[in-house]
Amino acid sequence: MRMNYTRLNSGVLAVLFALFAGVMVTACKGESEDVAEAPKEKVIKYGLPIEDYRVEYDTLRPNETLTGLLSRFGFTINDVYKLTQCPDSVFNERKLRPGQICSLLSDTDSVATPRFLVYEENIRDYVVFDVNNGFKAERKSNPSEWIEREVAGVVNTSLWVSMEENGASPLLAVEMSNIFGWSVDFFGVQNGDEYRLIYTGEYVGETPMNNYRILAASFNTGGSTVYAIPFVQDNEELFYNIDGNSLEGAFLKAPLDFYRITSKFTNSRFHPVLKRYRSHHGVDYAAPTGTPVYAIGSGKVIAKAYQKGGGGNYVKIKHGNGYVTTYMHLSRYAKGLKVGDYVKQKQVIGYVGSTGISTGPHLDFRVHENGKPINPLTIKSQPKKPISKANKEAFNAVADSLVTRLNAIK
Repeated sequence: MRMNYTRLNSGVLAVLFALFAGVMVTACKGESEDVAEAPKEKVIKYGLPIEDYRVEYDTLRPNETLTGLLSRFGFTINDVYKLTQCPDSVFNERKLRPGQICSLLSDTDSVATPRFLVYEENIRDYVVFDVNNGFKAERKSNPSEWIEREVAGVVNTSLWVSMEENGASPLLAVEMSNIFGWSVDFFGVQNGDEYRLIYTGEYVGETPMNNYRILAASFNTGGSTVYAIPFVQDNEELFYNIDGNSLEGAFLKAPLDFYRITSKFTNSRFHPVLKRYRSHHGVDYAAPTGTPVYAIGSGKVIAKAYQKGGGGNYVKIKHGNGYVTTYMHLSRYAKGLKVGDYVKQKQVIGYVGSTGISTGPHLDFRVHENGKPINPLTIKSQPKKPISKANKEAFNAVADSLVTRLNAIK
């Protein structure tokens, strides 16, 4: 019996060993398969497997033609002619701008035969030319996405600079002026003023497209905080303050995106050209030539003329309740603008210039109420329709949530 037991154990051990060895082989094989490298995904750029080509980049230089750019890639004048025969809707060489990128994709062999030429109009849009197919062109776009972000900061020099210092686009300062333009005087922003923003921006990869939309905001100036809460009422989305009153009013605080006030409303100002003291019943905004000038409120154009001995090119608009606004020293008028036109609030009516008696480009902006000149910086503007009683509860819920988020931004 002992011998049989021993043989049995030996047999069992042999079987177990064989099974164990098989398991080990299978396990090792499986492990080997698990760690095997997956096929490397090809990098796609311009809709092409970019690593399969030799790529050369160049940019359009100032005052350079398309021929000059493409000659550096080895193309002839005849090649350039073929390239320009595609429809303007696909590629228009007249819209070339310095700094725009052009890429040549060639074979990676010793001959390096050109295959594709790519012209980048901007970060998102580009045109691919099939070099070996008569320069057949195809317009394409890189995918973009909207990303939600937050930013907060303190104004030390200007709102524009503060945005840059906090890693946000200064264009958001313009967006803020559009939202708070009826309730905050951005020409009077002071050091120590604070802002908080929840916004969304369009990006291609990590590159911003400079398209932004503010989702909620707050601005603290002089110890008082104004909130901007978006809410849809009567099929119209507007920004409201914490009390449910619309931030939009009958008149904007200023007729252009903020720059710098160089002269305020006064009955005695020393004129820099005439060299004498006289009244200045307006506000001067220093801004680069060509800066768009807006109508601060809806109204009818009652004058569009040139005043040689004073205001140069000017536009005068009649609003309701006896208000008339005047915009002077314009470099030019908005295209098609004429006397008798009805313009809407924030519609461009002209562009900053230095016509008439002027020492430099600026806008001289004036307001009359029932024929009497008043200080444009103190004009009162009635807000649009507030949140209705029926929508008050829903609005309060939205406002509470957004205010909590805004206040939590460090």
